[in-house]
Amino acid sequence: MRNKTTKSPVVRRLAAAAVALGSCLALAGPAGSAGAAPADPVPTVFFGDSYTANFGIAPFNQDGDRTLCFQAKENYPTVATRRLADKGIRLDVQSDVSCGGALIHHFWNEQEMLPGTSLTVPPQQDALKENTQLAVGSMGGNTLGFTRILKQCSDKLRSPDHVLLPGEPVDEDEPAATCGEFFESGDGKEWLDGQFEQVGWDLEELLERIAYFSPDAKPVLVGYPRLVPKDTNKCLTPAPGQTELPLADIPQDALPVLDQIQKRLDDTMKKAVADAGADFVDLYDQTGSNTACDGRNRGIGGLLENSQIGEGDQRLPWYAHPNEKGRDIQAKQVADKVEQILNR
Repeated sequence: MRNKTTKSPVVRRLAAAAVALGSCLALAGPAGSAGAAPADPVPTVFFGDSYTANFGIAPFNQDGDRTLCFQAKENYPTVATRRLADKGIRLDVQSDVSCGGALIHHFWNEQEMLPGTSLTVPPQQDALKENTQLAVGSMGGNTLGFTRILKQCSDKLRSPDHVLLPGEPVDEDEPAATCGEFFESGDGKEWLDGQFEQVGWDLEELLERIAYFSPDAKPVLVGYPRLVPKDTNKCLTPAPGQTELPLADIPQDALPVLDQIQKRLDDTMKKAVADAGADFVDLYDQTGSNTACDGRNRGIGGLLENSQIGEGDQRLPWYAHPNEKGRDIQAKQVADKVEQILNR
């Protein structure tokens, strides 16, 4: 685990200087410019993991080494860009490098797409340009190890049928039935605290790197939509057209614990953004009625619900990713935040 004291002082000083320079330039701008969106297209980079790529929504971009990123052609960056254009706010999208499976450190390290092969994609920071003015995306869930948390709580997800879901249970010797108490005390809590510490440090580094490589860019970190509702009784009924429960066999008493973990991730992202003077899109706060357990209103696919990727009955599961309704919620919230930022 990277120690906080090992962070490069050069990157920190350069980032601070870049932010200071950007502030000075902003203060030197012409009077009366506030409150009007820029007339010229805004150079923008989208980055992130499968929640930005919108894994599970078809069709997806099949572009050489990036095919396994499963980036939907109509992901939330695309839809948000279109929403903004309808309001007369044009983004010049320099790149969308969002990729399924990305950890935060893949912002500055290449991402291996298939273990044991040479198939990789470059660090996402490579997309940043000196003139980039917006950098928008979601990262954090994979670094936290949320799929490992789900496997800790589910016998079905631990089974050989779900080897495509990355990661192993945090402690496979602990039964799934006791995962709630596992994460609230002892080794499980210690593991979780360490993961959150890593997420906080890595998000700090990500935001510093954006400031360094794109001094004029406004970073926008996008949170994750809520998975578990406040009323967990909703999770005891399959969604319309489904036979499996939305959260599979995860014990009901563990569901509030999963929700607390996700809320803690949301708070960790908020803190990183506040410390860096960046902006945050709080999807958790906006999606309490669109969880995986909200039936026809769900914005998240159930754990064992099929995605659109595949043919016939041979389709990849959702593993708790946004469906088209959820994608549209992401796009609206992101577009509203970008409009707010550009109209300051």
